[in-house]
Amino acid sequence: MSSLQHATYPVVLSAPSGAGKTTIAKALVERGEDVVFSVSATTRPARDHEVDGVDYHFLSEPDFRAMIEADEFVEWAKVHDHLYGTSRKALQDAQEQGRFLILDVDVQGAMQVREHVADAVLVFVLPPSADALRERLRDRGTEGEDTLTRRLKNARGELEKAPEFDYVVVNEKLDQAIDDVRGIVQGEDLRTDRAIDLSNRIRQLQHQIDQILADDSDSATK
Repeated sequence: MSSLQHATYPVVLSAPSGAGKTTIAKALVERGEDVVFSVSATTRPARDHEVDGVDYHFLSEPDFRAMIEADEFVEWAKVHDHLYGTSRKALQDAQEQGRFLILDVDVQGAMQVREHVADAVLVFVLPPSADALRERLRDRGTEGEDTLTRRLKNARGELEKAPEFDYVVVNEKLDQAIDDVRGIVQGEDLRTDRAIDLSNRIRQLQHQIDQILADDSDSATK
């Protein structure tokens, strides 16, 4: 008898900028064949190391807004003066492939996903401390002091949303945080409401038990 089949679902990682959600998301994809990374669309300029279609789909603002009008995003938001969004097609493609879609989105986007995708699992990634968050932002080498201050102020407000998520993971040690999120996916995968053929499997087992009981009864009467 084969193992139960389970429906896949999107896993949403959110955190203040610098908490490490993107690093965790990409590590999950590298370590699991059943996981695919959702490449978000954005209107912000690409950084030197970023590749279009790999890190983000870099769009002009008119093109992005045309997709909004066509209802092609499951979530979108304006963050730090730029637009970000997750296409509906990304979710559909992952489901057709039987893979878990990992979304790396801001808090606003996570709340939209919760509203539109009932089976999504939301994970909030916390930094171990405010000092660690500040140093991680500085270590990027892409943040001026004004931008860093703005991101820290935004982080303060974003933290208030953490209790609305399904899970919270503290990214103090990266490998442990990755394992924690992977454990969440594995645990969610075992929930009864995600099993595709549970009712059929139960009926099969019940029939087999009935057959065993009948055979034992026949043996006892001989």
